[in-house]
This record gives sequence, C-alpha cells and structure tokens, in this order.
Amino acid sequence: MSIHVHRPGLLTTIQDSGRYGFQQYGVVVSGPMDTFAHRAGNLLVGNPPGYAALEMTLLGPVLEFQDAALIAICGGDFRAHINGSPLPLWRPVYVPAGSTLTVDAPKRGCRGVLAISGGLDVPLVMNSRSTYLRAGLGGLKGRALRAGDVLPVGARDEAIEPLLTAILKGMDREAQFGTVSWRISETLLPKYEEHPVLRLLEGPELHWLEEESQSELFSGTFTLQPQSDRMGCRLAGKPLRLGISRELASVPVTFGTVQLPPDGHPIVLMADRQTTGGYPRAGQVITADLPLLAQGKPGCRVRFQRVTLQEAQELLLQAELRLRQLEQSIVLQFRR
Repeated sequence: MSIHVHRPGLLTTIQDSGRYGFQQYGVVVSGPMDTFAHRAGNLLVGNPPGYAALEMTLLGPVLEFQDAALIAICGGDFRAHINGSPLPLWRPVYVPAGSTLTVDAPKRGCRGVLAISGGLDVPLVMNSRSTYLRAGLGGLKGRALRAGDVLPVGARDEAIEPLLTAILKGMDREAQFGTVSWRISETLLPKYEEHPVLRLLEGPELHWLEEESQSELFSGTFTLQPQSDRMGCRLAGKPLRLGISRELASVPVTFGTVQLPPDGHPIVLMADRQTTGGYPRAGQVITADLPLLAQGKPGCRVRFQRVTLQEAQELLLQAELRLRQLEQSIVLQFRR
C-alpha cells in the first residue's frame, strides 16, 4: 500500500515516538511535538501508540491513497476534506482507494497528526523512523515531504477488521468516506487554548536571575516568535536578566527545558532539542502541558504558572490515566 504526495504542506514530516538511547552520543530524540495527538491518532486506527505518522504544521498536504485505508487526524483544528467532503477529526475514517485527502490550514492550533492504520513503513534509523531535519536523519530521506513523494504503509492489524466491517456496512454508496458515530470526548483532550498557561517547575539555575526577573518569569506574558521551530519555541517579553555573572558548563536539557540566552528572551526546548546546553535553565515546562505549547502559533501569548514537582507528577499521572482510559474505550469499540 502506498500514498502519493501531490502537495507536501508547509512542513510535513514523518514522526514516530522518537529516537531514544543515543543522546549520550549527541543524537537528538525528535518524535512528535504534540505527543497526545500522536498517541491518540495511532490508537484510533488500531496501531501501537508509537507508530510512525505524519506531523503537519500550519498547512497540511494533499495526498492520494492508492489503496483503501483507515486514517485519523488529531491535534490542531485542521480543515480536511476527502474528494471535497469535509472530514471529521479525532475519529477513525475509512478512505476508499483512489481518494484524495486535502488538509488545509487549521482554524485553531498549529500542528496536526495524520495516523494511518499499519503506520508509515520507512526504514528504521537508530531504532526510529522519526525525521530529524537538521541532520537529514530518518523519515523519508531525512527531509520533509515533497510533491511527487510516495509514502509506504505497513500492514494493518487484524484487530481492526470488525471496525472496518461495521464502517463499510453502514457506509452510504454515495459517500466519499466512512466513519463511526463516536469520537474522542472533549473531556479527555488536552485543554488546547489560543493563549495557553503553562505550568512550570523552577529550573536549577533560576536563582541566577535577578529577583525581579524571577518574578517576571511567573507573572509576565511572553509572545511566541516566528523563529520558533521543532527545536525550540522562542518567547519575547520583558527581558529577563541574570543577577549572577557565571560560566555554565554544558549541562543536560530535555523536552520542555526553559533556557535563558544572553538577550534575556527565554527558549522552551521542544522535540528536536539538543542533548546538552550552556544557557541557564530557568524552568521546566511540565510534560502534561507540552502539547499545549506545541499547538501555539507564532504570535500567541504564553504565561507560566509555578507548580511543585509533586504537582507535576500528579498532573502527568492524570494525563496518562486519561490516555489509558481512551485506549480501553477504543479497544472496546473495535470489538463491537
């Protein structure tokens, strides 16, 4: 099975759950920016949660399906159509062979995930199919999609056959696609907002900042800059200043680390973050809130709310429990 790319979109890459186990050699993790949308999309099409899918940014692709497929689009509120018919999001959709999927700009959010039953079957590089653009690693020849590309798709799991049978049974002959009557409940989704409030742990070097700047970090408003990318979200606001003049040896950083470069404007490291950094670490965006920042468009306003490590762990546990609940609900739907 394969998918032909007629329009690549603004920035569409292949991402699985990430390239782990090689950070000690300086190899970045990559993986999806919105981890919730990626995991939910795979669950909806009967894939294991880490399977390779397409990540779309601001403008999606135009794709032609050579064979019938089960797909799901999650994440930002993208406008998608199959042969001109509007496509619902956050639910499994059966796409007949020869159909054309058009994904236009989102009404809300920044990034979408297109999951396909069987996953995208590009070669594994260091145990991952994720694309790392700066190094030309993984994905489809290490780059974003281009017009004329052909995407290989793996074999789908037999467990989704009852669902497919049910969709085909209820599908109108004139319909451009088939789907189900249910979707992921809003109560299980992250609280995507145009101007998110991100919960933040104090960073190891927060005390290096002047007291006024420490207060500004947790009370001020920052604007997401157009220079932001998969490596980091650049924020602008009242510049934060260091009260201590000190050299920092390169130290470990991770998804969500808030670095403070010399210009005083913080950077939140994202999926393609480097493995170490030499800027003071003012904070750490909690894992449960990273999908909210991933959906931020340039120009959106961001505020930080201080939380404790225990609160961050409890919020992560709650997010994981929602995903487990979602997984169980979807499995039950597949068996009906």
